Amino acid sequence: MRESAEDFSFIELRALHEIARVLSLASELKDQLQQILDILSDLLGMERGMISILDLQTAEAWLDVARGVDVETRKICYQPGEGITGKVAVTGRPMAIANLGDETHFLDRTGARRSMNRDELAFLCVPIFYQGRVVGVLSADKLAQQVENLDAEVKILAAVAELVGKVVHFRAVEEENRRLRRMLAEAKRPTTNIIGRSKVIQEVLRLVDQVADTNTTVLISGETGTGKELVARAIHENSKRRKAPLIQVNCAAMPDTLLESELFGHEKGAFTGAITRRRGRFEEAQGGTIFLDEVGELSPIAQAKLLRVLQEREFQPLGSSRLVKVDVRVVTASNKDLEKEVAMGTFRSDLYYRLNVFPIFLPPLRERGPDILLLADYFVLKYSQEFGKGVKRITTSAIDMLMSYHWPGNVRELENCIERAVLLTNGEAVESWHLPPTLQMKPEGLQSVSRGKLEALVSAFERDLITDALKDVRGNQSQAARLLGTTKRIIQYKVEKYGIDPRRFRAKISSE
Repeated sequence: MRESAEDFSFIELRALHEIARVLSLASELKDQLQQILDILSDLLGMERGMISILDLQTAEAWLDVARGVDVETRKICYQPGEGITGKVAVTGRPMAIANLGDETHFLDRTGARRSMNRDELAFLCVPIFYQGRVVGVLSADKLAQQVENLDAEVKILAAVAELVGKVVHFRAVEEENRRLRRMLAEAKRPTTNIIGRSKVIQEVLRLVDQVADTNTTVLISGETGTGKELVARAIHENSKRRKAPLIQVNCAAMPDTLLESELFGHEKGAFTGAITRRRGRFEEAQGGTIFLDEVGELSPIAQAKLLRVLQEREFQPLGSSRLVKVDVRVVTASNKDLEKEVAMGTFRSDLYYRLNVFPIFLPPLRERGPDILLLADYFVLKYSQEFGKGVKRITTSAIDMLMSYHWPGNVRELENCIERAVLLTNGEAVESWHLPPTLQMKPEGLQSVSRGKLEALVSAFERDLITDALKDVRGNQSQAARLLGTTKRIIQYKVEKYGIDPRRFRAKISSE
């Protein structure tokens, strides 16, 4: 660092003054660093600039802000001692390279100089200190013909690094806090194979998290194909019973005469064909969970026995006088409206109230907006790997068809459609003509009702994306625009259009 202001040129002093002015403003730390890189470019000719911050735990240098580099920040990382940035972070000493083409340690991990003549570039890299410890790295390149004195260039960059030390330190603290909050959020999210970011699915996951570690009976309702089995599995796998069996019974897949024997077992000779004694599914689930799918199909006798199991935790096998005591968590599911079934007299009201202790409703796929594309992408990858094909994406025309369809068969129908499409695809993309003809037709009665649905779904998807981005950057619209690859003006327009209040994210984070 130079000892007096006279050692700096007028333009360098102006740059330092501008940087000091930016640091004095009450703005977001990351925005301040971005503006500083802009000043270095506009006033000092340092076009491609980067500021990396050191991870407080691992000492890895993560790219935080960049100028003139088309790459997503926080995706570029340098291990301690790796490349020029990693060496400067470890040694705490600046490095200056007059001819970048001669430097073998330069990684160009961002790829910004891949198509450039490196012999025409000089590269400068200085450590950023705070309280005697390296907290980050500032680097920039400049046209070699504009560099008259390499040492002087290093010193002005070191002066800038000294000014930003405190801000970079606080950025590292911010990122560490964000990492910890993310870990906490993930810890609260139950382990599950359910795919979805829509609000309705997040609410389902919240309910699963609340009920999983209890013995409470759960009733999962929803249309056929919505994934009720996945919810039941998520409840079991996040409970204390996860090491014990999860026994699944489809009550609609067997006749009434066999269902009682299936659930509760039977003694030898209990009925024609009962040549041996058999344990029921409740006994097999001892200590674990039994999932009764389509519970609305149970016969009146089976309903009465199930009610006794729930009340007394015991039952009698078919044709036996002995009592079997069980410790089983019961999770049920139905695509019927059991409340209506009770009103019609086809389902016992006392059993319904026993099953409906903790209801979870799974919304149909047509109400899950952005999840349709997430699920479609997942199934494309799944069946592309299963069939040994190179299918990687879905074309825009096919996406339009997927988003505008009403999905009466829900997720199961979507999976079948994508499986068929991948089988038919010979290239890298699923085209609209690979999808079933049914997706090109609207059901009778929905021709006028579903108009504008695509626009509504896309708007919901867009609103969720913007909201998630604002949460990640604490309500800062400039940073949200950079995350989403658009402009601040467009984000401001969308925020106003969808009635999003960015201030609530800042207030929520600051109160934690």
